[in-house]
Amino acid sequence: MVNFPTHPFGLPEQGDDDKPREECGVFGIFNDADAAAHTALGLHALQHRGQEAAGIVASDGSQFHSHRGLGHVHRVFKREKDTARLEGRQAIGHVRYSTSGDMVLRNVQPLYADLAFGGMALAHNGNLTNALTLRHKLVEKGCIFQSTSDTEVIIQLVARSEKASMEERLIDALSQVKGAFSLVCMTGDAVIGVRDPMGYRPLVLGRHGDATILASETCALDIISAEYVRDVEPGEMVVIDRRGVRSLRPFAPQKRRFCVFEYIYFARPDSFCEGNSVYEVRKQIGAELAREASVPADVVVPVPDSGIPAALGYAQASQIPFELGIIRNHYVGRTFIQPTQKTRDIGVRRKHNANKMYLEGKRVVLVDDSIVRGTTSIKIVDMVRQAGAAEVHLRISSPPTAWPCYFGIDTPERDKLLAARYDVDGMAKVLGVDSLAFISVDGLYRAAGRAGRDNDDPGFCDACFTGDYVDELADATNPHQTRVVSRLNERSKV
Repeated sequence: MVNFPTHPFGLPEQGDDDKPREECGVFGIFNDADAAAHTALGLHALQHRGQEAAGIVASDGSQFHSHRGLGHVHRVFKREKDTARLEGRQAIGHVRYSTSGDMVLRNVQPLYADLAFGGMALAHNGNLTNALTLRHKLVEKGCIFQSTSDTEVIIQLVARSEKASMEERLIDALSQVKGAFSLVCMTGDAVIGVRDPMGYRPLVLGRHGDATILASETCALDIISAEYVRDVEPGEMVVIDRRGVRSLRPFAPQKRRFCVFEYIYFARPDSFCEGNSVYEVRKQIGAELAREASVPADVVVPVPDSGIPAALGYAQASQIPFELGIIRNHYVGRTFIQPTQKTRDIGVRRKHNANKMYLEGKRVVLVDDSIVRGTTSIKIVDMVRQAGAAEVHLRISSPPTAWPCYFGIDTPERDKLLAARYDVDGMAKVLGVDSLAFISVDGLYRAAGRAGRDNDDPGFCDACFTGDYVDELADATNPHQTRVVSRLNERSKV
Protein backbone atom coordinates (compact mmCIF):
# COMPACT_ATOMS: atom_id res chain seq x y z
CA MET A 1 0.00 0.00 0.00
CA VAL A 2 1.26 3.44 -0.96
CA ASN A 3 0.99 6.24 1.60
CA PHE A 4 -0.13 9.67 0.44
CA PRO A 5 0.23 12.11 3.35
CA THR A 6 -2.08 14.76 1.89
CA HIS A 7 -5.19 12.96 3.20
CA PRO A 8 -5.76 11.34 6.61
CA PHE A 9 -6.69 8.06 4.92
CA GLY A 10 -3.71 8.14 2.55
CA LEU A 11 -5.60 9.19 -0.59
CA PRO A 12 -3.64 10.88 -3.38
CA GLU A 13 -4.31 14.55 -3.98
CA GLN A 14 -5.97 14.99 -7.37
CA GLY A 15 -8.11 17.44 -9.27
CA ASP A 16 -11.88 17.32 -9.21
CA ASP A 17 -12.26 15.00 -12.21
CA ASP A 18 -11.80 11.64 -10.53
CA LYS A 19 -13.32 9.42 -13.21
CA PRO A 20 -12.10 6.75 -15.60
CA ARG A 21 -11.06 8.76 -18.63
CA GLU A 22 -12.69 8.19 -21.98
CA GLU A 23 -10.54 6.54 -24.60
CA CYS A 24 -11.08 8.00 -28.12
CA GLY A 25 -13.72 8.42 -30.80
CA VAL A 26 -13.48 7.75 -34.54
CA PHE A 27 -15.54 8.79 -37.55
CA GLY A 28 -15.23 7.99 -41.25
CA ILE A 29 -17.30 8.88 -44.31
CA PHE A 30 -17.12 7.86 -47.97
CA ASN A 31 -18.72 9.46 -51.04
CA ASP A 32 -20.01 12.68 -49.50
CA ALA A 33 -19.65 16.15 -51.02
CA ASP A 34 -19.33 17.62 -47.50
CA ALA A 35 -17.14 14.85 -46.13
CA ALA A 36 -14.90 17.04 -43.96
CA ALA A 37 -17.75 19.18 -42.59
CA HIS A 38 -19.83 16.13 -41.74
CA THR A 39 -16.80 14.52 -40.09
CA ALA A 40 -16.32 17.62 -37.93
CA LEU A 41 -19.97 17.40 -36.86
CA GLY A 42 -19.53 13.71 -36.09
CA LEU A 43 -16.53 14.55 -33.90
CA HIS A 44 -18.62 17.14 -32.04
CA ALA A 45 -21.05 14.35 -31.15
CA LEU A 46 -18.15 12.18 -30.01
CA GLN A 47 -16.45 14.92 -27.99
CA HIS A 48 -17.21 13.08 -24.71
CA ARG A 49 -14.86 10.29 -25.80
CA GLY A 50 -11.79 12.52 -25.94
CA GLN A 51 -11.19 16.16 -25.10
CA GLU A 52 -7.44 16.54 -25.56
CA ALA A 53 -7.16 16.75 -29.33
CA ALA A 54 -9.02 16.39 -32.61
CA GLY A 55 -8.11 15.87 -36.25
CA ILE A 56 -9.46 15.18 -39.72
CA VAL A 57 -7.76 13.82 -42.83
CA ALA A 58 -9.65 14.05 -46.14
CA SER A 59 -8.79 12.77 -49.60
CA ASP A 60 -9.84 13.83 -53.09
CA GLY A 61 -8.42 10.63 -54.56
CA SER A 62 -5.05 12.05 -55.53
CA GLN A 63 -4.06 14.09 -52.48
CA PHE A 64 -4.57 13.90 -48.72
CA HIS A 65 -5.42 17.02 -46.70
CA SER A 66 -4.99 17.14 -42.94
CA HIS A 67 -5.92 19.46 -40.09
CA ARG A 68 -5.18 18.47 -36.51
CA GLY A 69 -4.81 20.31 -33.23
CA LEU A 70 -4.87 20.19 -29.45
CA GLY A 71 -8.11 20.99 -27.66
CA HIS A 72 -11.82 20.52 -28.21
CA VAL A 73 -13.30 20.09 -31.69
CA HIS A 74 -14.75 23.61 -31.77
CA ARG A 75 -11.31 25.07 -31.06
CA VAL A 76 -9.44 22.94 -33.59
CA PHE A 77 -12.06 23.58 -36.30
CA LYS A 78 -13.15 27.07 -35.26
CA ARG A 79 -13.08 28.63 -38.75
CA GLU A 80 -15.03 27.58 -41.81
CA LYS A 81 -11.82 27.38 -43.83
CA ASP A 82 -10.46 24.73 -41.44
CA THR A 83 -12.82 22.20 -43.02
CA ALA A 84 -13.28 23.92 -46.41
CA ARG A 85 -9.66 23.29 -47.34
CA LEU A 86 -10.03 19.57 -46.52
CA GLU A 87 -11.10 18.70 -50.05
CA GLY A 88 -12.47 15.37 -51.12
CA ARG A 89 -15.50 13.11 -50.88
CA GLN A 90 -14.00 10.93 -48.16
CA ALA A 91 -12.60 11.72 -44.73
CA ILE A 92 -11.80 10.21 -41.37
CA GLY A 93 -11.62 11.96 -38.01
CA HIS A 94 -10.57 11.36 -34.43
CA VAL A 95 -11.05 12.83 -30.97
CA ARG A 96 -8.38 11.82 -28.51
CA TYR A 97 -7.73 11.11 -24.93
CA SER A 98 -4.22 9.76 -24.57
CA THR A 99 -4.38 6.26 -23.10
CA SER A 100 -0.96 5.74 -24.71
CA GLY A 101 1.50 8.41 -25.78
CA ASP A 102 1.76 11.93 -24.44
CA MET A 103 -0.51 14.84 -25.39
CA VAL A 104 1.63 16.46 -28.08
CA LEU A 105 0.68 17.42 -31.64
CA ARG A 106 2.60 14.59 -33.28
CA ASN A 107 0.42 12.09 -31.41
CA VAL A 108 -2.82 13.67 -32.63
CA GLN A 109 -4.75 11.42 -34.98
CA PRO A 110 -5.58 10.54 -37.68
CA LEU A 111 -1.95 9.66 -38.40
CA TYR A 112 -0.92 9.87 -42.06
CA ALA A 113 1.85 8.04 -43.88
CA ASP A 114 2.99 8.02 -47.51
CA LEU A 115 3.72 4.34 -48.14
CA ALA A 116 4.95 2.39 -51.16
CA PHE A 117 1.41 1.68 -52.37
CA GLY A 118 0.16 5.23 -51.72
CA GLY A 119 -1.16 7.38 -48.91
CA MET A 120 -2.78 5.97 -45.79
CA ALA A 121 -4.46 7.66 -42.82
CA LEU A 122 -5.44 5.83 -39.65
CA ALA A 123 -7.52 6.66 -36.56
CA HIS A 124 -7.73 4.21 -33.68
CA ASN A 125 -9.92 3.79 -30.62
CA GLY A 126 -8.57 1.34 -28.07
CA ASN A 127 -5.25 0.22 -26.69
CA LEU A 128 -2.80 -2.39 -27.94
CA THR A 129 -1.50 -4.52 -25.09
CA ASN A 130 1.63 -5.55 -27.00
CA ALA A 131 2.38 -2.20 -28.69
CA LEU A 132 5.62 -1.57 -26.76
CA THR A 133 6.84 -5.09 -27.40
CA LEU A 134 6.15 -4.72 -31.12
CA ARG A 135 7.65 -1.22 -31.18
CA HIS A 136 10.89 -2.49 -29.66
CA LYS A 137 11.15 -5.20 -32.33
CA LEU A 138 10.38 -2.72 -35.12
CA VAL A 139 12.98 -0.23 -33.90
CA GLU A 140 15.57 -3.01 -33.79
CA LYS A 141 14.76 -3.70 -37.45
CA GLY A 142 15.38 -0.07 -38.38
CA CYS A 143 11.92 1.49 -38.19
CA ILE A 144 11.83 5.19 -37.30
CA PHE A 145 8.86 6.34 -35.21
CA GLN A 146 7.54 9.91 -35.31
CA SER A 147 5.05 9.60 -32.43
CA THR A 148 4.67 7.80 -29.13
CA SER A 149 1.17 6.56 -30.01
CA ASP A 150 0.49 2.84 -30.30
CA THR A 151 -1.44 3.65 -33.51
CA GLU A 152 1.83 4.22 -35.33
CA VAL A 153 2.79 0.62 -34.60
CA ILE A 154 -0.07 -0.47 -36.87
CA ILE A 155 1.12 1.86 -39.64
CA GLN A 156 4.69 0.53 -39.36
CA LEU A 157 3.42 -3.05 -39.56
CA VAL A 158 1.36 -2.17 -42.66
CA ALA A 159 4.39 -0.52 -44.25
CA ARG A 160 6.56 -3.60 -43.68
CA SER A 161 3.96 -6.12 -44.82
CA GLU A 162 4.77 -7.99 -48.01
CA LYS A 163 1.14 -8.67 -48.88
CA ALA A 164 -0.19 -7.45 -52.21
CA SER A 165 -3.25 -5.31 -51.47
CA MET A 166 -3.95 -2.67 -48.85
CA GLU A 167 -6.65 -4.86 -47.31
CA GLU A 168 -4.24 -7.78 -47.00
CA ARG A 169 -1.51 -5.55 -45.55
CA LEU A 170 -3.89 -4.21 -42.91
CA ILE A 171 -5.08 -7.71 -42.04
CA ASP A 172 -1.46 -8.85 -41.79
CA ALA A 173 -0.63 -5.96 -39.47
CA LEU A 174 -3.66 -6.41 -37.22
CA SER A 175 -3.03 -10.14 -36.96
CA GLN A 176 0.14 -9.28 -35.05
CA VAL A 177 -1.39 -6.96 -32.46
CA LYS A 178 -3.18 -7.79 -29.22
CA GLY A 179 -5.75 -5.84 -27.29
CA ALA A 180 -8.57 -3.49 -28.21
CA PHE A 181 -9.01 -1.69 -31.50
CA SER A 182 -11.87 -0.17 -33.41
CA LEU A 183 -10.29 1.79 -36.21
CA VAL A 184 -11.01 3.63 -39.41
CA CYS A 185 -8.43 3.65 -42.19
CA MET A 186 -8.43 5.67 -45.40
CA THR A 187 -6.58 5.19 -48.67
CA GLY A 188 -6.97 7.25 -51.81
CA ASP A 189 -10.02 5.28 -52.92
CA ALA A 190 -11.49 3.59 -49.84
CA VAL A 191 -12.46 3.91 -46.20
CA ILE A 192 -12.03 0.79 -44.08
CA GLY A 193 -13.37 -0.01 -40.62
CA VAL A 194 -12.09 -2.83 -38.44
CA ARG A 195 -13.08 -4.08 -35.00
CA ASP A 196 -10.93 -6.40 -32.90
CA PRO A 197 -12.04 -10.05 -32.59
CA MET A 198 -13.34 -9.62 -29.04
CA GLY A 199 -15.19 -6.40 -29.81
CA TYR A 200 -13.93 -4.40 -26.85
CA ARG A 201 -14.69 -1.00 -28.35
CA PRO A 202 -17.81 -0.02 -30.33
CA LEU A 203 -18.04 0.76 -34.04
CA VAL A 204 -21.21 1.28 -36.08
CA LEU A 205 -22.11 1.54 -39.76
CA GLY A 206 -24.49 4.16 -41.13
CA ARG A 207 -25.80 5.76 -44.32
CA HIS A 208 -26.51 9.34 -45.34
CA GLY A 209 -27.92 9.47 -48.87
CA ASP A 210 -25.22 8.00 -51.08
CA ALA A 211 -22.61 8.28 -48.34
CA THR A 212 -21.52 5.46 -46.04
CA ILE A 213 -20.35 6.21 -42.51
CA LEU A 214 -18.36 4.56 -39.74
CA ALA A 215 -18.53 5.95 -36.20
CA SER A 216 -17.80 5.01 -32.62
CA GLU A 217 -21.38 5.69 -31.54
CA THR A 218 -24.82 6.13 -33.05
CA CYS A 219 -25.09 9.70 -31.69
CA ALA A 220 -22.50 10.69 -34.33
CA LEU A 221 -24.93 9.46 -36.99
CA ASP A 222 -27.81 11.38 -35.47
CA ILE A 223 -26.05 14.75 -35.66
CA ILE A 224 -25.94 14.60 -39.47
CA SER A 225 -29.35 12.88 -39.78
CA ALA A 226 -27.72 9.66 -40.96
CA GLU A 227 -29.40 6.28 -40.74
CA TYR A 228 -28.02 3.59 -38.43
CA VAL A 229 -27.47 0.40 -40.43
CA ARG A 230 -25.84 -1.98 -37.96
CA ASP A 231 -22.92 -2.53 -35.63
CA VAL A 232 -19.63 -3.63 -37.15
CA GLU A 233 -19.21 -7.11 -35.73
CA PRO A 234 -16.21 -8.16 -33.59
CA GLY A 235 -13.44 -9.35 -35.89
CA GLU A 236 -15.07 -7.83 -38.97
CA MET A 237 -13.42 -5.63 -41.60
CA VAL A 238 -15.75 -3.36 -43.59
CA VAL A 239 -14.32 -2.05 -46.88
CA ILE A 240 -16.16 0.93 -48.39
CA ASP A 241 -15.27 1.94 -51.94
CA ARG A 242 -16.85 2.59 -55.34
CA ARG A 243 -17.98 -1.01 -55.52
CA GLY A 244 -20.07 -0.59 -52.36
CA VAL A 245 -19.66 -2.07 -48.88
CA ARG A 246 -17.86 -5.38 -48.48
CA SER A 247 -17.62 -7.38 -45.27
CA LEU A 248 -14.58 -9.55 -44.56
CA ARG A 249 -13.98 -11.89 -41.61
CA PRO A 250 -10.19 -12.20 -41.56
CA PHE A 251 -9.67 -13.12 -37.90
CA ALA A 252 -10.44 -16.31 -35.99
CA PRO A 253 -13.74 -15.98 -34.06
CA GLN A 254 -13.44 -15.34 -30.34
CA LYS A 255 -15.88 -14.88 -27.49
CA ARG A 256 -17.22 -11.34 -27.24
CA ARG A 257 -15.79 -8.98 -24.63
CA PHE A 258 -17.57 -5.68 -25.22
CA CYS A 259 -16.50 -3.11 -22.62
CA VAL A 260 -19.32 -3.00 -20.06
CA PHE A 261 -18.15 0.46 -18.95
CA GLU A 262 -19.61 1.81 -22.20
CA TYR A 263 -23.02 1.19 -20.64
CA ILE A 264 -22.05 2.56 -17.23
CA TYR A 265 -20.27 5.75 -18.19
CA PHE A 266 -18.49 6.18 -21.52
CA ALA A 267 -21.12 6.11 -24.24
CA ARG A 268 -23.51 9.01 -24.57
CA PRO A 269 -26.91 8.14 -23.07
CA ASP A 270 -28.66 8.83 -26.39
CA SER A 271 -26.51 6.24 -28.18
CA PHE A 272 -27.27 2.58 -28.81
CA CYS A 273 -24.59 -0.03 -28.14
CA GLU A 274 -24.90 -3.60 -29.38
CA GLY A 275 -28.59 -2.91 -30.03
CA ASN A 276 -29.30 -1.61 -26.52
CA SER A 277 -30.28 1.91 -25.49
CA VAL A 278 -27.51 3.19 -23.24
CA TYR A 279 -29.99 5.39 -21.36
CA GLU A 280 -32.35 2.48 -20.71
CA VAL A 281 -29.53 0.20 -19.52
CA ARG A 282 -28.38 2.90 -17.08
CA LYS A 283 -31.90 3.24 -15.71
CA GLN A 284 -32.09 -0.53 -15.31
CA ILE A 285 -28.76 -0.48 -13.47
CA GLY A 286 -30.28 1.99 -11.02
CA ALA A 287 -33.36 -0.19 -10.58
CA GLU A 288 -31.20 -3.25 -9.91
CA LEU A 289 -29.17 -1.23 -7.42
CA ALA A 290 -32.36 -0.25 -5.58
CA ARG A 291 -33.43 -3.89 -5.38
CA GLU A 292 -30.00 -4.99 -4.16
CA ALA A 293 -29.18 -2.16 -1.75
CA SER A 294 -32.30 -0.32 -0.66
CA VAL A 295 -32.21 2.02 2.32
CA PRO A 296 -34.89 4.18 4.00
CA ALA A 297 -34.49 7.68 2.59
CA ASP A 298 -36.31 10.89 1.71
CA VAL A 299 -34.72 11.77 -1.61
CA VAL A 300 -32.61 10.27 -4.42
CA VAL A 301 -29.99 12.68 -5.74
CA PRO A 302 -27.71 12.01 -8.74
CA VAL A 303 -24.14 13.22 -9.06
CA PRO A 304 -24.60 14.99 -12.41
CA ASP A 305 -24.47 14.36 -15.21
CA SER A 306 -23.43 10.74 -15.51
CA GLY A 307 -25.32 9.61 -12.41
CA ILE A 308 -28.72 10.90 -13.58
CA PRO A 309 -30.14 7.89 -15.49
CA ALA A 310 -29.17 5.41 -12.76
CA ALA A 311 -30.61 7.72 -10.10
CA LEU A 312 -33.89 7.91 -12.04
CA GLY A 313 -34.00 4.11 -12.17
CA TYR A 314 -33.22 3.86 -8.46
CA ALA A 315 -35.93 6.40 -7.58
CA GLN A 316 -38.58 4.69 -9.69
CA ALA A 317 -37.79 1.23 -8.32
CA SER A 318 -37.61 2.39 -4.68
CA GLN A 319 -40.50 4.90 -4.98
CA ILE A 320 -38.34 7.55 -3.33
CA PRO A 321 -38.61 11.06 -4.83
CA PHE A 322 -35.93 12.07 -7.33
CA GLU A 323 -34.48 15.58 -7.05
CA LEU A 324 -31.58 17.48 -8.55
CA GLY A 325 -29.95 18.08 -5.20
CA ILE A 326 -26.64 18.88 -6.90
CA ILE A 327 -26.41 21.32 -9.79
CA ARG A 328 -23.56 21.09 -12.27
CA ASN A 329 -21.84 24.06 -13.87
CA HIS A 330 -21.24 23.09 -17.52
CA TYR A 331 -18.99 26.07 -18.25
CA VAL A 332 -15.97 25.20 -16.12
CA GLY A 333 -13.36 24.01 -18.60
CA ARG A 334 -10.14 22.30 -17.61
CA THR A 335 -9.36 22.42 -13.90
CA PHE A 336 -6.67 24.93 -12.97
CA ILE A 337 -3.65 24.06 -10.84
CA GLN A 338 -4.73 24.82 -7.29
CA PRO A 339 -1.86 26.23 -5.20
CA THR A 340 -3.32 26.00 -1.69
CA GLN A 341 -5.35 23.53 0.31
CA LYS A 342 -8.16 26.08 0.63
CA THR A 343 -8.55 26.47 -3.12
CA ARG A 344 -8.30 22.71 -3.59
CA ASP A 345 -11.28 22.28 -1.27
CA ILE A 346 -13.21 24.90 -3.24
CA GLY A 347 -12.26 23.26 -6.57
CA VAL A 348 -15.13 20.75 -6.68
CA ARG A 349 -17.63 23.61 -6.22
CA ARG A 350 -16.53 25.06 -9.54
CA LYS A 351 -18.24 22.08 -11.15
CA HIS A 352 -20.93 21.13 -8.59
CA ASN A 353 -23.04 23.07 -6.12
CA ALA A 354 -25.51 21.80 -3.54
CA ASN A 355 -29.19 22.58 -4.05
CA LYS A 356 -29.74 23.10 -0.33
CA MET A 357 -33.55 23.19 -0.40
CA TYR A 358 -33.68 19.48 -1.37
CA LEU A 359 -30.89 18.31 0.95
CA GLU A 360 -31.35 20.05 4.28
CA GLY A 361 -32.66 17.69 6.95
CA LYS A 362 -33.09 14.87 4.42
CA ARG A 363 -31.90 11.28 4.32
CA VAL A 364 -30.17 11.37 0.95
CA VAL A 365 -29.40 8.51 -1.43
CA LEU A 366 -26.56 9.86 -3.52
CA VAL A 367 -26.12 7.98 -6.83
CA ASP A 368 -22.91 8.08 -8.86
CA ASP A 369 -21.57 5.90 -11.66
CA SER A 370 -18.17 4.88 -10.27
CA ILE A 371 -15.46 5.46 -7.69
CA VAL A 372 -11.85 5.47 -8.83
CA ARG A 373 -9.52 7.15 -6.33
CA GLY A 374 -12.38 8.51 -4.25
CA THR A 375 -11.08 12.06 -4.10
CA THR A 376 -14.08 13.69 -5.77
CA SER A 377 -16.57 11.53 -3.89
CA ILE A 378 -15.15 12.75 -0.58
CA LYS A 379 -15.71 16.36 -1.62
CA ILE A 380 -19.21 15.70 -2.98
CA VAL A 381 -20.27 13.93 0.21
CA ASP A 382 -18.82 16.74 2.33
CA MET A 383 -20.70 19.32 0.24
CA VAL A 384 -23.99 17.44 0.73
CA ARG A 385 -23.41 17.24 4.48
CA GLN A 386 -22.59 20.94 4.67
CA ALA A 387 -25.91 21.60 2.94
CA GLY A 388 -27.59 20.01 5.97
CA ALA A 389 -28.27 16.42 4.91
CA ALA A 390 -29.24 14.28 7.90
CA GLU A 391 -27.84 11.08 6.34
CA VAL A 392 -25.85 10.36 3.17
CA HIS A 393 -26.10 6.91 1.59
CA LEU A 394 -23.88 6.50 -1.46
CA ARG A 395 -24.97 4.08 -4.18
CA ILE A 396 -22.65 3.31 -7.12
CA SER A 397 -23.98 2.05 -10.47
CA SER A 398 -20.90 -0.06 -11.15
CA PRO A 399 -19.15 -2.75 -9.13
CA PRO A 400 -16.00 -1.66 -7.24
CA THR A 401 -13.24 -0.65 -9.68
CA ALA A 402 -10.36 -2.64 -8.23
CA TRP A 403 -8.22 -3.38 -11.30
CA PRO A 404 -6.66 -1.15 -13.99
CA CYS A 405 -7.79 -1.27 -17.60
CA TYR A 406 -5.35 -2.17 -20.40
CA PHE A 407 -7.84 -1.95 -23.26
CA GLY A 408 -8.31 1.75 -23.95
CA ILE A 409 -9.52 3.32 -20.69
CA ASP A 410 -7.16 5.43 -18.64
CA THR A 411 -7.29 4.22 -15.03
CA PRO A 412 -4.72 4.68 -12.25
CA GLU A 413 -2.37 1.94 -11.17
CA ARG A 414 -3.98 -0.60 -8.86
CA ASP A 415 -2.46 0.77 -5.65
CA LYS A 416 -4.24 4.08 -6.30
CA LEU A 417 -7.70 2.55 -6.77
CA LEU A 418 -9.78 2.95 -3.63
CA ALA A 419 -11.50 -0.43 -4.04
CA ALA A 420 -8.12 -2.18 -4.27
CA ARG A 421 -7.09 -0.75 -0.92
CA TYR A 422 -10.23 -1.07 1.20
CA ASP A 423 -13.29 -3.26 1.57
CA VAL A 424 -16.73 -1.63 1.29
CA ASP A 425 -16.89 -0.72 5.00
CA GLY A 426 -13.41 0.77 4.77
CA MET A 427 -14.37 2.79 1.71
CA ALA A 428 -17.50 4.07 3.47
CA LYS A 429 -15.34 5.31 6.32
CA VAL A 430 -12.92 7.01 3.92
CA LEU A 431 -15.74 8.69 2.01
CA GLY A 432 -17.60 9.76 5.13
CA VAL A 433 -20.98 8.22 4.27
CA ASP A 434 -23.56 6.50 6.45
CA SER A 435 -23.65 3.57 4.04
CA LEU A 436 -22.07 2.56 0.75
CA ALA A 437 -23.17 -0.04 -1.80
CA PHE A 438 -22.19 -0.98 -5.33
CA ILE A 439 -24.25 -2.88 -7.86
CA SER A 440 -23.16 -6.51 -8.05
CA VAL A 441 -21.53 -7.90 -11.16
CA ASP A 442 -24.57 -10.14 -11.72
CA GLY A 443 -26.89 -7.16 -11.20
CA LEU A 444 -24.96 -5.21 -13.83
CA TYR A 445 -25.34 -8.08 -16.28
CA ARG A 446 -29.07 -8.34 -15.56
CA ALA A 447 -29.48 -4.64 -16.30
CA ALA A 448 -27.81 -5.23 -19.66
CA GLY A 449 -30.34 -7.93 -20.51
CA ARG A 450 -28.55 -11.09 -19.36
CA ALA A 451 -29.38 -13.58 -16.65
CA GLY A 452 -26.12 -12.84 -14.88
CA ARG A 453 -22.42 -13.36 -15.44
CA ASP A 454 -21.51 -16.60 -17.18
CA ASN A 455 -17.96 -17.19 -15.99
CA ASP A 456 -17.17 -19.29 -19.07
CA ASP A 457 -18.55 -16.73 -21.52
CA PRO A 458 -19.30 -13.37 -19.85
CA GLY A 459 -19.95 -11.49 -23.10
CA PHE A 460 -18.47 -8.33 -21.60
CA CYS A 461 -15.03 -7.21 -20.56
CA ASP A 462 -15.36 -6.54 -16.83
CA ALA A 463 -11.70 -6.92 -15.89
CA CYS A 464 -11.69 -3.60 -14.01
CA PHE A 465 -14.16 -5.20 -11.59
CA THR A 466 -13.13 -8.86 -11.64
CA GLY A 467 -9.47 -8.90 -12.67
CA ASP A 468 -10.45 -11.35 -15.42
CA TYR A 469 -8.08 -10.35 -18.22
CA VAL A 470 -8.69 -12.86 -20.99
CA ASP A 471 -6.48 -11.15 -23.57
CA GLU A 472 -2.70 -11.23 -23.62
CA LEU A 473 -1.00 -8.43 -21.64
CA ALA A 474 2.40 -8.68 -23.27
CA ASP A 475 3.57 -5.18 -22.34
CA ALA A 476 2.38 -5.45 -18.73
CA THR A 477 4.62 -8.47 -18.15
CA ASN A 478 7.54 -7.33 -20.32
CA PRO A 479 10.52 -6.11 -18.28
CA HIS A 480 11.52 -3.98 -21.26
CA GLN A 481 8.31 -1.94 -20.92
CA THR A 482 9.41 0.30 -18.06
CA ARG A 483 12.57 1.37 -19.87
CA VAL A 484 10.66 2.06 -23.10
CA VAL A 485 7.93 4.09 -21.40
CA SER A 486 10.47 6.19 -19.53
CA ARG A 487 12.47 6.87 -22.69
CA LEU A 488 9.40 7.72 -24.80
CA ASN A 489 8.01 10.10 -22.19
CA GLU A 490 11.29 11.94 -21.94
CA ARG A 491 11.59 12.15 -25.73
CA SER A 492 8.04 13.48 -26.13
CA LYS A 493 8.83 16.45 -23.89
CA VAL A 494 11.54 17.70 -26.26
